[in-house]
Amino acid sequence: MLGPHRDSLRPGQFHCLVCLRIGDIFQFGRFTGVRQDMLAEMPNMRIVIAGGGTGGHIIPALAIANELRLAWRAEILFIGTPRGLESRLVPKAGYPLSLIEVGQLKNVSLLTRARTLLDLPRSLFRCRKLLRDFRPHAVIGVGGYASGPAMGAAILNHIPTLAFEPNAFPGLANRLVGKRVTAAAVNFAAAAKYFRNPQITGIPVREEFFRLAPRPVAAPPHLLVFGGSQGARILNTILPQIAAPLLAAIPGLTILHQAGARHVKATLAAYLKSRAPSHRWQVYDFLDDMPRRFEAADLVLSRSGASTVAELAAAGKPSLLIPFPQAADDHQRRNAEAFVEAHAARMLLEADLTPGLLLDTLTSLLTDRQALESMSARARPLAHPDATSRIVSVIAELVR
Repeated sequence: MLGPHRDSLRPGQFHCLVCLRIGDIFQFGRFTGVRQDMLAEMPNMRIVIAGGGTGGHIIPALAIANELRLAWRAEILFIGTPRGLESRLVPKAGYPLSLIEVGQLKNVSLLTRARTLLDLPRSLFRCRKLLRDFRPHAVIGVGGYASGPAMGAAILNHIPTLAFEPNAFPGLANRLVGKRVTAAAVNFAAAAKYFRNPQITGIPVREEFFRLAPRPVAAPPHLLVFGGSQGARILNTILPQIAAPLLAAIPGLTILHQAGARHVKATLAAYLKSRAPSHRWQVYDFLDDMPRRFEAADLVLSRSGASTVAELAAAGKPSLLIPFPQAADDHQRRNAEAFVEAHAARMLLEADLTPGLLLDTLTSLLTDRQALESMSARARPLAHPDATSRIVSVIAELVR
């Protein structure tokens, strides 16, 4: 069983999160899974989930929260920031959300970094008060701005902690606390070395992605293009430029392109200007039934955020990945590299991307059914269909 030591901190150890120097607080053991009779031992379970910012952080966090509430009747409190997606998605899902003020430290101006450093002690004190008032049995950090202060406060308050890391290379918040948490749930084996007591659990993915029908052999080829919910400017720019020659090179090919709400009009205009046959392409601002869209695709052209690659693995879909180069710590490139190493995807870096290179790569892939089938077969073993239940099992052992 995992549990905290009650050793007191040495004087001078409590100051800014970025300067934490805490000794060994927790003892560690092996996780053995959750027994059904454990549910009766966990009345009035209280869990804090901290972090967010992007959908890649908050959507899995909500899946974990739903499972905790369903399995344990747990009381959940989210801690986030006003700027992240959690400020909209968490209340919509019916969970309470407490907000703290903390911003970025990486890839920002010196002024923004200075403001964040000033905010950190206040956010840490705020989190300590929230934890004292809520009295959680465990704190789960899902990455993002709010995760670091909340996890630091939990460690200082001797509360069991679980770091959830969906990317192949952890973000700054998780790297700061990674060796001081009680345990970690990671998606990629490459991330495990950054944490104490890591478990490879995967990322929660909707069950529909695991139940897609196989593509009929005689079906005409279909390309799905998307850059996340906001779209990807590089894909919105280059795809219309090559649409006509790509469709000419591959008989029967159709293209479905999610451009994002901000870019849909410009992308649609660019396709129309390209003179590509209009009945063979479609442009949408947002696709709300992504499992069905994956099912119809022979190849997916996309960014390589953690949730995207987890869905590609669950669906067993071959992909051409274009990592977002401004992603924190270049984590999208690390995610794509993990899939490339497994021969489950191809990768092109945005810095190298030209219309000619993309046209040649797409033509080569879409005319090689054997290569697509091989990539599909290599993608499926990277999936974790029981990710949510495995994460809940880790939490159960953490707090029992």
